[in-house]
Amino acid sequence: MQVKVTLPVHAHIARMGEPEQFDADLLRRYDRPGPRYTSYPTAPQFGPQFDERRFREVARRSNAEPIPNDLSLYVHVPFCFSPCFYCGCTRIITRDRARGALYLSRLVREIEIVAPLFDRDRDVIQLHFGGGTPNFLDAGELAALIGSLGRHFHFSDRADRDFSIELDPRTLAPGDVGRLAALGLNRASLGVQDFDPEVQRAVNRIQGVEQTLAVIDECRASGMRSVNVDLIYGLPKQTQDGFAKTLESILAARPDRLAIYGYAHLPELFKAQRQIEAADLPDAALRLELLQLAVQKLTAAGYRFIGMDHFALPDDDLSRAQAAGGLHRNFMGYTIHDDCDLVGLGVSSISHVGDSYSQNFRDLPTWERALDEGRLPVWRGIELDADDVLRADVIQQLMCQGEIDVARVEERYDIDFRACFADALARLQALAADGLVTVEPLRIAATSRGRFLLRIIAMCFDRYLAEQQAPRYSKAI
Repeated sequence: MQVKVTLPVHAHIARMGEPEQFDADLLRRYDRPGPRYTSYPTAPQFGPQFDERRFREVARRSNAEPIPNDLSLYVHVPFCFSPCFYCGCTRIITRDRARGALYLSRLVREIEIVAPLFDRDRDVIQLHFGGGTPNFLDAGELAALIGSLGRHFHFSDRADRDFSIELDPRTLAPGDVGRLAALGLNRASLGVQDFDPEVQRAVNRIQGVEQTLAVIDECRASGMRSVNVDLIYGLPKQTQDGFAKTLESILAARPDRLAIYGYAHLPELFKAQRQIEAADLPDAALRLELLQLAVQKLTAAGYRFIGMDHFALPDDDLSRAQAAGGLHRNFMGYTIHDDCDLVGLGVSSISHVGDSYSQNFRDLPTWERALDEGRLPVWRGIELDADDVLRADVIQQLMCQGEIDVARVEERYDIDFRACFADALARLQALAADGLVTVEPLRIAATSRGRFLLRIIAMCFDRYLAEQQAPRYSKAI
């Protein structure tokens, strides 16, 4: 079955006049586990050889660049009041809000250790609070946290700075959104997943439509520049009718962006998912129908398909950045700031400084102990070699623009593309034969059918997947 869905995309993303196509048969055939490529190399390649000493060294080198990058800060707040059974994030379930204050005190300590490693004149152009549930911290605690960040780092005053937060509409107090906006936060992301009561009971997340839409309204009334909504397809008890109603309710509020994630059922890895009955999950055919339904409704409503699972209105910054070739992908998803060093703070957070990735300890006691001893809580990481840097750039182009500019890569890295990527080009042959990708001397591009399988194409350029058996990743759809 092949259903055509026309999307208003730019010529550099798909050939001019060529509509994107939702090809269910192709999606089903290539529905296999793979990385999401929020980094390359991906996290399974990180190792304990990258420690505190090496993080300090890469930070020093980043300051010594002729024009040091701006900074992007990610702050992880792991606490949630109740478990959502689908969740695979690093989170701690508790209703004891006093734990937030204790966590905040150590976050401040981490800020005090990390911030001096970066020159004060490096602007923070992006700040994101993720979780967990960042608004587990009340407005006063978040104000104290932002105040500490502002004292130790230099916040940019540029109009395009992104200061964002993930919000759980169920746990916001009246006036909280306005207070957060007054602190400088200008973007919000709301988890919804599905409004169907049967689905909500099956995943232990009861959340009202009116409650959620009121938060979207409050974000706009407070002057926030953008609102994102997260939905999930493939959840237990989902039906086409129920998911259609969810989509219609959300589209009526017209958020600036939507993320439509596919649920990955991995109960052997995520304990909370063991509460989900496998028999309640949609089969492969229904999963595809749910995805197709979302694509049709969002594109009919005027949203552009950015890539992977993200959609945005035509005048949103993501759409504009993609049109200008300036879209970037990292651990926070798609972003308009492609020239930053990312500094992660909090348990499990990931940094990308210079040609390195590193991750903090994932368990809270070890993270706390390191800070109590005055150490950086670096658990593992990797320094990229020349081949890693090259492949990271190629994969980034694919994930953000849907194509690779071969001539640009050859000029930038002084290589012969075909010789350097002979292995990848060989793996691309089968995908090209199936119509996912076109391979030309100066351009490799996802086709209108292949745009929904960008990471399958990107996997052809992943040296580590070629060298060893693939680690456990979520499926492509």
